[in-house]
Amino acid sequence: MNRLLATLALGVFAGALDLSVLSPALPALGRAFTVQTGDLAWIFTLYLLVTVVSIAVAGSMADRFGRRPIYLICISLFAAGSIVAILAPNYPVFLIARAIQALGAGGIFPVATAAIGDVVPPARRGAALGIVAATWGFAAVIGPTIGGLITHYVSWRYIFVLNLPLAAIVFAMALKEVPANAPRQRGALDVVGLVLLCGGLLALMDGLISSEVVMGLAGVALLVGFAFWERSARNPIVPLEILRTPQLVRTYALEVVIGILEGSLFFIPAVLVAAEGLSAAAAGFVAALGAFMFVLVIPASGRALDRIGSRDVLLAGTIVSEIGLALFALGFNSLPVAVIAIVIAGAGFGGLLGAPTRYIVTNETPQHARATAVGLLSQALIVGQILGSSLAGGLMSAAQTELAGYRHAYLAFCAVAFVALLLAAWLKPRDEERRRPIEEAA
Repeated sequence: MNRLLATLALGVFAGALDLSVLSPALPALGRAFTVQTGDLAWIFTLYLLVTVVSIAVAGSMADRFGRRPIYLICISLFAAGSIVAILAPNYPVFLIARAIQALGAGGIFPVATAAIGDVVPPARRGAALGIVAATWGFAAVIGPTIGGLITHYVSWRYIFVLNLPLAAIVFAMALKEVPANAPRQRGALDVVGLVLLCGGLLALMDGLISSEVVMGLAGVALLVGFAFWERSARNPIVPLEILRTPQLVRTYALEVVIGILEGSLFFIPAVLVAAEGLSAAAAGFVAALGAFMFVLVIPASGRALDRIGSRDVLLAGTIVSEIGLALFALGFNSLPVAVIAIVIAGAGFGGLLGAPTRYIVTNETPQHARATAVGLLSQALIVGQILGSSLAGGLMSAAQTELAGYRHAYLAFCAVAFVALLLAAWLKPRDEERRRPIEEAA
């Protein structure tokens, strides 16, 4: 059992690390490929978009063909994408490499979660899932520091070299530890829904980054079509019937907004390099302070849920995040101010990420629908991250100078934080939240 958890956690760690580790390398990547600052957002947005595809496809395939073969395929794709990234001669090839990586990395977590559900007894399942999920937070803390050190002292390409032995170790462990059963529980993959969702997000991303209104409107139209299609699809990617109460609708909307705010974390090292002249290593270390703070605060915010309720936890997290982002937007030209702002914003994110929205969803949904409802939260968060990094990329591209672009982007994140504040204030207070609106299914 412990070896299985170690195998799954190490695979999740590899996928999570590859998102945060590149943040300090953005300036070096821009110089190597002669890419404008705004266009660097594609490194993250494309990775996240393909992750959405991979989550849906890998989860469905694992139910049909077994956990082990799909997990091994995902690890192999992740390693293959890393090799292409190492050898990439130009930016388009590098983006293709990121897409291949994401196709593998995005499938790792849902397959790992399913494997735990198959093998781990219910009494220990929560703890096992917590161990695996905790690797995301650990990767967020050490990723910027590792990426900055490698970029500064060697080359950004060596960030991907580290993935190869890590993937080889996970592959060898998975051959022995991951179960090979195929429950065949899931219906046919909703291909039409998947195409509409990805096409809509891709068009919207392109419209935001390139400031093309027509493309952005086309993306919105496709997403509206996706929503209508999901209402009648036999096996929908996003089961809209879960949105049973106004509380759930507000919570999922808030999760998208939180994802947009999380997009602000991707560009912090690049801002510090441009504004302060820091090395990639130093910028990565400073950015890691924010990640360390939100990992530190998450357990405390979880304990506060029972005392003050999810609404007040989210309100506190939003207010603190707003203060930190505003301070960073207006003061990143001063390193002490920037450090204080990053620490404050990191503490605020600790109140937004993790337990509060999941607490609401589990309280508002019957037992038989909770796994799907919580999974939908992950999808909402990723969609928000895609929109956040795309929005930042568009504002950076439209600005006359690099620093002005960064300032405009972070002021926009402040406006988004205000929207999050309004949504959080609209949630149920603690006493009303305790009165469960939905009875447990028999």
